[in-house]
Amino acid sequence: MLDRLLGRRRLKERIEELEEECESLRARAESAKESRAEAVSARQDAEHEINRLEDRITELEDRLDRAEGDGEPDLTFRHEETASGGRVEAVADRLRSVDAGREGALTAFVADDESVPEAVRETLGDRAGLVSRAAPCLVCADDAGLVATALSLPVEPDPFVEWDDGFRVDPEWVGPTGRLCFALVRSDRFALGVYEDGERVEFAGFESDVMNEHSKGGFSQGRFERRRDAQIDEHLEKAAATVEEHATDADRVVIVGERSVLGELRELADTTARVDATGDPEEALETAFRDFWSVRVRGL
Repeated sequence: MLDRLLGRRRLKERIEELEEECESLRARAESAKESRAEAVSARQDAEHEINRLEDRITELEDRLDRAEGDGEPDLTFRHEETASGGRVEAVADRLRSVDAGREGALTAFVADDESVPEAVRETLGDRAGLVSRAAPCLVCADDAGLVATALSLPVEPDPFVEWDDGFRVDPEWVGPTGRLCFALVRSDRFALGVYEDGERVEFAGFESDVMNEHSKGGFSQGRFERRRDAQIDEHLEKAAATVEEHATDADRVVIVGERSVLGELRELADTTARVDATGDPEEALETAFRDFWSVRVRGL
């Protein structure tokens, strides 16, 4: 009997030791997961800053080329701002309210800096070069020179040029009209919202444990990359299934996120765009939604 009692005690002690060891391993695993998340977040922040600086460098190089080139004046935008939320609709409504008389208002969507329409060049004169710098953009200008502006559009139409008595700024170009399925996809997280005229009525999101550059451990480079690619593929398959599930009754589907993974879901979307957004899925979705529907306003 004593042996049995002593054996039970030793088993209980061993069980306690193993439970403590398990708790310790769980804590280490959670710590490692947090470290990976912090590393991913730091990398994404760095990529965002690099993109911003590269855009600024390109802008300054363009200005330098003009200054050293044919002597054209170094034009600057009269006004620049990034509008978001209610400010976007206020700007759009103001442009729609203009009554320029019969065929006094020119509206044109310019897809790139090499396709500025002749009507835009004639209307803006030597300031038409600003349109090339703002493209792709929607140009609104009247024949009296009172209004001249360029808007970046979250949803871009096919290029067009038209004269009318007012400016054409379609609501679906600048805002989340109707029933919209909006998704954010990154290599390690996914978030989706269904919106009714801008108000979110559904949400789905998840994070996946994807190996990053700091998690190789004892893996060879090739084995590490294969495992990581497999994890990302599994993550994207789950993301695609979630989009298909929620997009069935949507008027349109917008998918944003990392350029490296957007292509895998492009066929499911009406519109795609690269957007930097960090944080947990719901927080990242809110950031991505706000950034995507922001409009760059430039006075020409």
